[in-house]
Amino acid sequence: MYGALWNAIPGPWWVRLIVMLALAAAVVAVCFEWVFPWLSEYMPLNQQTVGE
Repeated sequence: MYGALWNAIPGPWWVRLIVMLALAAAVVAVCFEWVFPWLSEYMPLNQQTVGE
């Protein structure tokens, strides 16, 4: 997949690298902004199982 993306982006290697880093940053930003908050509603991470 990374090879296909690398070959699909036109330009010299340094332009490809900048575009790939921007795409990776965009994916991380989307995950933290929308995916992880949506997923946290369905995950019981704040429920404690150890009583006093």
